[in-house]
Amino acid sequence: MALFTWSAQYETGIFMVDTQHKKLVEAINTLHDAMKDGKGKEKAETTLNFLVDYTVQHFTAEEDLMKKKAYPDFVNHKAVHDKLVAEVKEMKSKYLAGKVLPMQVSSFLSDWLKNHILGTDKKYVPFLKN
Repeated sequence: MALFTWSAQYETGIFMVDTQHKKLVEAINTLHDAMKDGKGKEKAETTLNFLVDYTVQHFTAEEDLMKKKAYPDFVNHKAVHDKLVAEVKEMKSKYLAGKVLPMQVSSFLSDWLKNHILGTDKKYVPFLKN
């Protein structure tokens, strides 16, 4: 069973953004499944590296779109992105140092992405779709 089930509530209606969000969901679920199956150690570092890198790529793409459309809350949204990247990197470091359990990592990532999409990202959707 997936940790994060994609549904219409997470859709922004912006194809690029939704496609990238789905890729992040897939990676979180892959990590969660590996950890559930006792293969987290083998899969965790690779998946965490992907998630950190892809999150940065995704945020850059979102920020480029916001700049192109002159989104008025860009500075605040970028600050949220920067904070989230730092949090993901910190969670990865804690996991690699053995300071958090594998399932805590996947739950953190899932909650983090859900809250980001439903909170921060949904705020820019009406502006960028006009």
